[in-house]
Amino acid sequence: MATISLFPVFLVGLAGSVHCAGMCGGIVGAMSLPTRPAFPLPVRTVSAPASAPAIAYVAAYNAGRIASYAGAGALAGGLAGGAARLGLPALQSGAYVAANLMLVALGLYLMDAWRGLARLEQGGQALWRRIAPLLRHVKPGATPGRMFAAGALWGWLPCAMVYSMLVTAMLSGSAAGGAAVMLAFGLGTLPMLAAIGLAGLRLRALFQQPGVRLACGLLVLTYGLLGLWRIAGGFADGMPHHWLDVLCAVPGAEA
Repeated sequence: MATISLFPVFLVGLAGSVHCAGMCGGIVGAMSLPTRPAFPLPVRTVSAPASAPAIAYVAAYNAGRIASYAGAGALAGGLAGGAARLGLPALQSGAYVAANLMLVALGLYLMDAWRGLARLEQGGQALWRRIAPLLRHVKPGATPGRMFAAGALWGWLPCAMVYSMLVTAMLSGSAAGGAAVMLAFGLGTLPMLAAIGLAGLRLRALFQQPGVRLACGLLVLTYGLLGLWRIAGGFADGMPHHWLDVLCAVPGAEA
């Protein structure tokens, strides 16, 4: 099974959540309103202080969203683990490169320097068109349980950032490992989306500042480049590389 450090996965989720602020921030903000309309929700936010019910609704929504990420990671890791047992080392090595290239592409995407990953989101629309109608039946807001269900469905929204991390989840080689990768990623996105849901418009606007997106994109880009360097033998000269394994989302080592 591949050893994948969850710390950089968490940080990628934390940095990449500037994308979530623009894509889902209005939805999460609308969920904190005292009276919540049924889906589809308008893309709007609030700036009033969060109430206890609002905190419960936002927490339940995000728990459902992260649970759907973990489920997708378990599926990806389990399927990839089965393929790995067929004994295809060349394919596995190529997957390590692909995972880090996805991080590079994600960093450029967050920086608005290259929008190629937007095509992945467009490709996922076919799946989303089948899931979105279910949100009309959930009618979130009445109970935290329904908010959890809404978040679980919303977690399948086409998202280039999620797709990028699913490639890393595949490299875990098992359902449990894939779920752990996506759980760490989901927890990384939690602070920003929870804060937006509770604080509203002003915080969302802050996270969408070009300087913030640039800094977060550079961080993700750096992780991808470090991973590629690690795979290419950046420490082939005999220098210790344990610290680099901790920083690389896909260190390319076997456990």
